[in-house]
Amino acid sequence: MNLRHTLPFLALLSGTVVSAQNEGVIDVAVPVVEDTHDPNEPLTIAEVMPEFPGGKDALFAYIGKNLKYPERAQEEGIEGVVYVTFVVEADGKISGVSVLRGIGGGCNEEAVRVVSGMPNWTPGMQAGKPVWVKYNLPIRYKLAGDKK
Repeated sequence: MNLRHTLPFLALLSGTVVSAQNEGVIDVAVPVVEDTHDPNEPLTIAEVMPEFPGGKDALFAYIGKNLKYPERAQEEGIEGVVYVTFVVEADGKISGVSVLRGIGGGCNEEAVRVVSGMPNWTPGMQAGKPVWVKYNLPIRYKLAGDKK
């Protein structure tokens, strides 16, 4: 297959517009992608993601200090990971805390309580402006003395 037949085929595969001229110069036109994000909805990924004050180590320390293992979960031997989702608003406040996947025994409610009480974060940034960003956080429950 010569170059003249290959270019249209490549254009179909790549989604870009490609044309060949007699001089051997190839022009590539890249389609413009419009920002279709609803400003009333949080982003899932921002240019600069939100951050807990002091970074990840401080976040883990906060959770470790404030999270209580529910008695019922201890009695029933419940262990695992509770996945919590929340929004870091443009002013850094936490809102919309809910459980994506839980393990029961009171662990879900405790994870929501601790996340809801977090201090304000440094907000996410998009195009130099603070934005709402949806954030998912796994919180692990593990009984002491378990060798798993």
